[in-house]
Amino acid sequence: MTLFGLGLRKPHFEAVQSGNVKLDFVEVISENFMFPGGRQIADLLDVREKCPVALHGVSMSVGSASGLDHDYLHRLRALVDIIDPLFVSDHLCWTRVPGFSSHDLLPLPYTREVLDIVSEHVHAAQEILGRQILLENPSAYLGFAESEMPEWAFLSELCAQTGCALLLDVNNVYVSGRNLHFDPVDYIASFPMDNVRQVHVAGHSQGDDLLVDTHDQPVCDDVWDLFETAMTRAGSVAVMIERDDNIPPIGDLLDELSIARTRADAAIKRGSRQ
Repeated sequence: MTLFGLGLRKPHFEAVQSGNVKLDFVEVISENFMFPGGRQIADLLDVREKCPVALHGVSMSVGSASGLDHDYLHRLRALVDIIDPLFVSDHLCWTRVPGFSSHDLLPLPYTREVLDIVSEHVHAAQEILGRQILLENPSAYLGFAESEMPEWAFLSELCAQTGCALLLDVNNVYVSGRNLHFDPVDYIASFPMDNVRQVHVAGHSQGDDLLVDTHDQPVCDDVWDLFETAMTRAGSVAVMIERDDNIPPIGDLLDELSIARTRADAAIKRGSRQ
């Protein structure tokens, strides 16, 4: 069964807590709740009574050559134990070196050496967290000449080696395709959809020379078309509208979620006929 939800941000907490907004799930940023006690945890538990909650992080840094931050992972485990989330996810990227965090999702070269490092880190993270994690395909603004395989092949091999699953961000595929000059439809055709548990749909902005994954705009028609293409191959996944800036009234996001339902239904029917 396909689930439909929203990325829950502070302006919409009260609406979801009221129980008047019907969602299959919500997703929150893990790092906003990774400290003991406080009103934030109480609010999140209140939301958890209304619908399942997914935790989406930006700091696991599975691609860091210096290794994982075990303090971070144990604090995340404490949150997981409290919330019992639908999913725990993060990104295929690195964010830090010892003593410094970039607070950005930095790219990796897709080589066998990097695959071994990331696989080791994913194994360790899943052992500490006591569960499978999902990794999201990042938006890209440059490529590496050293890469030995396409991103989708790297992710497929990572799943095979570690048992992790994937979060497919359709907007990231579109942004990366435009920036790196590959066909997003070809990428989706090769993506290991059997490993996908969650799908993000979001907007982006036009920079001077590149598309920028800003999550501050409505979903554009090209991304909706790519989402529908992806859903022809999807199984039971959780689809989510993601908005991080210029956050509109919740009714606007629910309208976008309605589009996602309609597009997904059409795609799933088309996929079953194929």
